[in-house]
This record gives sequence, structure tokens and C-alpha cells, in this order.
Amino acid sequence: MADDSKLSNVGSRYAKALFDLASEQRQVAAVEADLKSLKTALAQSRDLRVLVGSPAFAAADKAKGLAAIATAAKFNATTKKFLGLLAANGRVAALASVITGYEALSAKARGAVSAQVTTAVPLSAAQAKGVAAALRQALGKDPEIATRVDPAILGGIKVQVGSRLFDASLKSKLDSLKFALKRA
Repeated sequence: MADDSKLSNVGSRYAKALFDLASEQRQVAAVEADLKSLKTALAQSRDLRVLVGSPAFAAADKAKGLAAIATAAKFNATTKKFLGLLAANGRVAALASVITGYEALSAKARGAVSAQVTTAVPLSAAQAKGVAAALRQALGKDPEIATRVDPAILGGIKVQVGSRLFDASLKSKLDSLKFALKRA
């Protein structure tokens, strides 16, 4: 857990630096689009996750791999340079937290609210619209929703907006019932 905390702190610092640079160059949206496509590639490619996360690869090899991806995907020059810097500093393992941090900073700058929605099964289009409408009404802003499927919650939904967590999952309800029965 401590390692995750360190990566998150490193990721947030690098995300802030990248966001400041992109803002200065008026390229926030372009860099965010690059990072979103890189996030998708990380989710879909096991080989890329191994390259990014494995200490067996040297920083130079990680830099070459990320540079090849950036060139093939026609990333913005700022994004390419940043990925090179991340590799040169040996911080490629923090890439996922950098992307998450950058997305949060960008959403905040736009005045949007990010929400992480976790369900046991994938949401249908109608359910996703309903969740978006409910969040829009509750928050008073248009939410940017990231969905995640976690079968461990058994059913229901968990919504995290910033530091607030709305937990209506079956697992948490069963856990609270179990706790209440133990107390009785």
C-alpha cells in the first residue's frame, strides 16, 4: 500500500507539472486526448503494462517503447517530451497515476466534476444515462463519468466524486448487517 501512495504522490506532482506546461502552451485538451488514448492502450495491452511496470526494463528501453507509441499515435510534441522525461527520471511506473491526476486537473479547470462509478456488471446505455442525470441533479454540474466493473461488490453501485463516496453496493449492506448481527 505504501508503494501505491508513493506512486500517487509522484504521479500527482508530475501531473501538475505537465498540466502547468500544457496550460502555458495552450495545449491542455491536446495533451489530455493523448493521455486518454495512452490510458486506453495501457488497459488493452498487457505488453505495454509489463513494459511500464516492470523494473526488468531499463529506463532507456522504456523511453524507446513510449517514444515509438507516441510517434505511431501522433501524440502532441509536449506529450512526447513529457513521456521521455518520465522515462529518463525512472518514473514510468507512475504513468497511470500521472494520467489520472492530469485528467482531474483538466476537469477542474473546465469546471467539470469527475465521478468514478463502480458496478458489479457493466451498465447499459439507459442505466448510464440515468446515473449521469442523477449526478447532474445532485451535483449541479455535468459529471464526467468513468465506469469500472468490480464483481466483488455483488450488486448495486458505488459512486466516488472527489473524496466523497456514495456506497449503495450489496456488499457494503451485507457487511453492515453482519456487523449489526455481531453486536446484537
